[in-house]
Amino acid sequence: MSESTEKTYQVLARKYRPESFADLVGQDAMVRTLKNAFESDRIAQAFIMTGIRGVGKTTTARIIAKGMNCIGKDGTGGPTVEPCGTCEHCVAIAEGRHVDVMEMDAASRTGVGDIREIIDSVHYRAASARFKIYIIDEVHMLSKSAFNALLKTLEEPPAHVKFIFATTEIRQVPVTVLSRCQRFDLRRIEPEDMLAMLKHIATAERAEIADDALALITRAAEGSARDAQSLLDQAISHGAGETTADQVRAMLGLADRGRVLDLFDLVMKGDAAGALAELGAQYADGADPMAVLRDLAEVTHWISVIKITPEAVDDPTVSPDERMRGKTMADGLGMRALTRMWQMLLTALDEVGRAPNAMMAAEMAVIRLTHVAELPSPEELAKRLKDAPVPPPLPGGGGSGSHPAPGGATHTGGTPMGMDGPPRGAPRMHGGGGQAAALAQAPEVSLASYARFDDVVDLIRASRDVKLLVEVEGGVRLANYAPGRIEFTPTAKAPRDLAARLAQRLHGWTGVRWVVTLVNDCDVLTIAETRDGALLELKAKAQDHPLVQAVIASFPGARINTIRTPDEIQAEAAAEALQEVEDEWDPFEEE
Repeated sequence: MSESTEKTYQVLARKYRPESFADLVGQDAMVRTLKNAFESDRIAQAFIMTGIRGVGKTTTARIIAKGMNCIGKDGTGGPTVEPCGTCEHCVAIAEGRHVDVMEMDAASRTGVGDIREIIDSVHYRAASARFKIYIIDEVHMLSKSAFNALLKTLEEPPAHVKFIFATTEIRQVPVTVLSRCQRFDLRRIEPEDMLAMLKHIATAERAEIADDALALITRAAEGSARDAQSLLDQAISHGAGETTADQVRAMLGLADRGRVLDLFDLVMKGDAAGALAELGAQYADGADPMAVLRDLAEVTHWISVIKITPEAVDDPTVSPDERMRGKTMADGLGMRALTRMWQMLLTALDEVGRAPNAMMAAEMAVIRLTHVAELPSPEELAKRLKDAPVPPPLPGGGGSGSHPAPGGATHTGGTPMGMDGPPRGAPRMHGGGGQAAALAQAPEVSLASYARFDDVVDLIRASRDVKLLVEVEGGVRLANYAPGRIEFTPTAKAPRDLAARLAQRLHGWTGVRWVVTLVNDCDVLTIAETRDGALLELKAKAQDHPLVQAVIASFPGARINTIRTPDEIQAEAAAEALQEVEDEWDPFEEE
């Protein structure tokens, strides 16, 4: 069998794994710190590497291990940030067979027993190298007991022992461990550095791949070198001859960026038919509906960032034509429309993920987006209404639509005012019976508590007798009142037994006999008429306002539901405000 047949293929992510700090891409700050530490012989006893997947955490750990144990080509060298790569220790560490450099995967060895093996072995000196190094990958997967068992050794290890940890979840590592380690945060690789790395690998592999295809791979990798190299490996295999952007886009299941911008433009113009046609065309070409909406969200974010920071348009992963279109869209769209688009796309993505038919859900989302895109902003609407001509007054004087019924009782929609419960300061009862029982035990109660008729109404409200309260407020024209005696003229709609029932209920609640009599020819307004008259007057004044008339003319069917006076708004604000705390304790005040 020939040598070429026996030789196994090695994936690009392993073939081009950095062998020295000079090969690391985009981690200049960490390299500078380690270089200074090695040169000044200030090598910490423990390091911890953190960052997203594929940025070189384990690779950096191996390079540090080589740098600590490298003896140079002549066998006399010391710790260095530029390991030779040819000495016995560098070669053995690179091949993963060095006896003094032990790698452990904490995801599969999480228990305290595994850590006990390390603790028992640290007391023995390195067999052949300068340092005995323990590399623990995914260290956040260790159990709490395992972390606790490691603490003492980690804080005061023997001089020949070094620990190097790697993790993607730094927040799950106990602070007691972090405080004993020198931490390095490996950054996402910048698009410029990623593109340069991919071009270097493609040239070394003698692969022809278009620059815009490399830009797609860079964007899909999201700052991960391993992801980018794996995608490049797949793209080279996918393409026959030169690998094009269309082939990479098909491989990744992405929609054409230019067509995504076309769809975004149609949505923001409110062209529902055109947007649906474009979405259907992209779907027919193999684009995933979820991916299309995700791309729309990405475009929305990109244009929003360009609007705030124009220099963001100079993204190396974006073609010049797309940069021009993005700049034009950022100049023509308002931030309110973009933020509204973003929020609705987030909701749409969730709906598409849960829907039984993703394409139907995506189409409904596009329809919503196109219709909402035409809505004016609050500022634009207020300006339009302000500039709009005042419409002619409505027939009949433009009243609020509430008409007095025979007998003078005004009927309005909703719950009558004052039915929310007892007045502030009055005791809340769970029923009229509880209060009646309490007061019946004291029949000598003074009528001084009911000096006004309003006190009687408050008593009815506190007793939660809704039916009687409505009848008293709308059916009693009070002619004369004294504590224990009520004279009134009933309205046309008042129940015939209102006087008898009112006397009976007051007697039961107060324990005192009340005299309630009917008189004629009293034309005093009822409580409901007085209250509703003030409300009708406020509504009439509001409806005569030019801005309100413009709103009603612009939105047919609109009506005034609630009116809040400045006093009411101020009272609500005062009620919701935090109470001032007297003599508040100040922790910095000197005693």
